[in-house]
Amino acid sequence: MALDVGDKAPDFDLPTDGGGSVKLSDLKGKPVVIYFYPKDMTPGCTTESCEFRDAEPDFSAVNAQIIGISKDSANSHDKFKAKHDLNFILASDEHSTTCEDYGTWTEKSMYGKKFMGIERSTFVIDGDGVIRNVWRKVKVKNHVAEVLGAVKAL
Repeated sequence: MALDVGDKAPDFDLPTDGGGSVKLSDLKGKPVVIYFYPKDMTPGCTTESCEFRDAEPDFSAVNAQIIGISKDSANSHDKFKAKHDLNFILASDEHSTTCEDYGTWTEKSMYGKKFMGIERSTFVIDGDGVIRNVWRKVKVKNHVAEVLGAVKAL
């Protein structure tokens, strides 16, 4: 079942880069941007993450927290974050539980082969934990500016 605007965002408690953890319910009272991406160090994911990095001061100015989630390990996130100077949380969902809760763990197809993977998706969650915007099958170009506009409109 896919989540939509107006739904309560499922809580999660995931390990993060730097040996930490992040729990959505601990961020109550502030907007949260969660973007699900397929894999650290790949071209599209790197571009998307670097665009969020560059816009992070604008998100911070409206008290919004950015969280990137993939199935990569926290150790992989540490390397990805260091290589690209990422300035926000990267959470590890190695068992796909949060991806499944948000409807981003989907069947994909490449070169005629079907497989399960993360659908590039972004969610804006308000301070009350309600989903206010959803983007699925995200195209990276201009996406971060669109997300920032949605957060500013909260």
